[in-house]
Amino acid sequence: MSAREQVAEIERRVNASVIGQERVVERLVIALLANGNVLIEGLPGLAKTRAIKSLSKALESEFSRIQFTPDLLPSDVTGGEIYLSQGAGAGTFQFRQGPVFGNLVLADEINRAPAKVQSALLEAMEERQVTVSGKRYKLPDLFMVLATQNPIEQEGTYPLPEAQMDRFLMHIRIDYPNDADEVKVLQLVRGEEAQGAQAATPPPVAQKEIFAARSEIDRVKSVAAVETYIVALIAATRRPSEYGDQLKDWISIGASPRGSLALDRCSRVHAWLKGRDHVLPEDVRAVAHDCLRHRLTLSYEAAAAGVGKDGVVDEILKQVAVAA
Repeated sequence: MSAREQVAEIERRVNASVIGQERVVERLVIALLANGNVLIEGLPGLAKTRAIKSLSKALESEFSRIQFTPDLLPSDVTGGEIYLSQGAGAGTFQFRQGPVFGNLVLADEINRAPAKVQSALLEAMEERQVTVSGKRYKLPDLFMVLATQNPIEQEGTYPLPEAQMDRFLMHIRIDYPNDADEVKVLQLVRGEEAQGAQAATPPPVAQKEIFAARSEIDRVKSVAAVETYIVALIAATRRPSEYGDQLKDWISIGASPRGSLALDRCSRVHAWLKGRDHVLPEDVRAVAHDCLRHRLTLSYEAAAAGVGKDGVVDEILKQVAVAA
């Protein structure tokens, strides 16, 4: 099987376990192939954790879960040095790895831990390494942080700072399944409970297939017109007054250059998944909301008008034209 067929198999297996969330699953696969981290936001019970665990089962990987709580310490994430006594007053310090050294790291309810703990992930997410007691420890080649948060519970939470939000390649929102899909959810869970641990699972897809897919994606072409379009979309978030009074009133702070990089990487992955070796403007538009919604700071006027970040991205896509 080719790398694209192997990736399609991963997507198929996750969709079989998470009913009615095909778009979310596709975004998780895009982030995996783009070598980025994702923030998944949704109400309780919408299969955020299940989707991540299903992805880890479909892929040859070491899965780690960190349950973020107010009493969590940075060393609970990164690991730390412990003293090993060797008798007669002698001993050495040895580094014990924390859960961040997995391949797929689930940071569950990341906004429930204070900033000191959240910042423990910053170096890992950006530099793919951890520094403890002045020593650097490299993370696995296949590494991805998948953080979840609940959008409605604010008591006892610590909002993620903009600097950390910007380090997520994509911000994925998960919503309720439709009625027909929810019936399938009932049948799926009932069948799993009946089968228990007896159900046979196919072998996971090897990590080398992901690296092979990434090599192919690196060869996907993006012509000058598409690159100009990406930059124009980001520029519209920074200079909204050039694109009408609505955007001027709605946007307070625009996207950083990481927004341009995210659109480029994710649009090339999207084109590759569709079987093309070049990027089209529709590939950029397909990933724009997930790449930009967490990089925009809206004004009070937008809140008063009931305009959300997705609505602002819709308006940007409407106002910015593709270069000839």
